[in-house]
Amino acid sequence: MLSLATIVVVLLVIAFILRNITVGWAPARDQYPVQGISVDDSNGDITWHVAGATGVDFAYIRATAGAEKRDRNFAANIKGAREAGIRYGAFHSYSLCRLATDQATNFVTTVPRGEHMLPPAVRLAFDNDCGDRPGRALVLSELNTFLNQIESHSGKPAIIEVSRDFEELYNISSGIDRTFWLEANFFPPDYATKPWVMWRASDMRRISGVDGPVNWNVVRP
Repeated sequence: MLSLATIVVVLLVIAFILRNITVGWAPARDQYPVQGISVDDSNGDITWHVAGATGVDFAYIRATAGAEKRDRNFAANIKGAREAGIRYGAFHSYSLCRLATDQATNFVTTVPRGEHMLPPAVRLAFDNDCGDRPGRALVLSELNTFLNQIESHSGKPAIIEVSRDFEELYNISSGIDRTFWLEANFFPPDYATKPWVMWRASDMRRISGVDGPVNWNVVRP
């Protein structure tokens, strides 16, 4: 009969092994050859040439959130990714509490035009600072306004990253004809009505060059 102390030690060892597997996991490269990260100022100062050496093929970098917030590390991250030879694009965290035109203005006055940049992206997820839940028709109308303005600025169709709970409430994938980027740790997501083109496969992976966990994304071949 194992003692309580032995059981605790065994459980701690198992937890340590599982944690190391989890933070180092990424989808197989033979299935998903193109893989990268999405980051914002919560990731701190990134050493981009080191991150690139760990297999980061591309990076989506947050530029703005809502109508006022500009990510304080955006310019430095764009510069670092470019100098490291990593393809990069900008994304916006959308707010249901602010007008689409104001949010689009925030984005287009922050993100420079660049023919070598990846298409712009918008992340749709519920924000603890915004409790508004407008009707679906209004959300789709406002989102179309936002997309039209940022696409006019960038000259490229946008990508929509939508969380599971946001999609379940608003069914964005049935209402807007764009490329979709879905989120699910470890297992490919299936919660949208359209096939995903990008998948955030882990929000807990750790890589050299970035302090703490990072969002790890793959592109469907």
